[in-house]
Amino acid sequence: MAEQKKTVKFIIERQDSPTSKPYTQEFEIPYRPALNVVASLMEIQKNPVTTDGKKVAPVVWECNCLEKVCGACMMVINGKARQACCALIDELEQPIRLQPARTFPVIRDLHIDRSVMFESLKRVQAWVEVDGSWEVKDAPIQNPYTATTAYEISHCMTCGCCLEACPNVGPQSDFIGASPSVQAYLFNLHPLGKFDKEKRLEALMGKGGITSCGNSQNCVEVCPKNIKLTTYLAQLNRDVNKQALKNIFNK
Repeated sequence: MAEQKKTVKFIIERQDSPTSKPYTQEFEIPYRPALNVVASLMEIQKNPVTTDGKKVAPVVWECNCLEKVCGACMMVINGKARQACCALIDELEQPIRLQPARTFPVIRDLHIDRSVMFESLKRVQAWVEVDGSWEVKDAPIQNPYTATTAYEISHCMTCGCCLEACPNVGPQSDFIGASPSVQAYLFNLHPLGKFDKEKRLEALMGKGGITSCGNSQNCVEVCPKNIKLTTYLAQLNRDVNKQALKNIFNK
């Protein structure tokens, strides 16, 4: 019979401020079945004492729904970007290493600033211009052939896993990332959003747009919602090329 786990060991990368140097601290908490990373951090928060007996400031991280819906608890766990709320201790190799997603600015410890993603959503106009509302019988009808695709993409939490895993996002490149780009595709499928399709495609022609994607497939590997990001990026790339040709012939 396998030996029963008694404790869970963590090595957590910490950072006291956005400009300070990172360092690591080790913690150990009692094991219990069905424990996840967020619950473990809460235990550490109750009694923030390192394995060498030093009392320290509680670890800072962000969480909200605890149901893999909001995306707020995204961090790097054992080298992989994922949601801490659904990262089960029984499925992780110990010691468990927690790091902030350094594609984004670190605010403190594991808490990051994902504002760049929301600015990218503004850039691609990831919304529908609606003035007023309709009775159900008069409402625009979603194309049944694209409804399944739209529903899948709409599950995106803007968590940032795809940006953290992408080798083309960061100081080495200006790519805005898979999630904001695919949101442009989502709203181009919308029965009202399609009227602003050209604006979104024009935005993706610019610096950091779709041509900066290196098709590494990393985004698909880490997406917690299993969205076929590269499939939709490929379609988006074709739409951008069509728009570019249209612009040339209309000059």
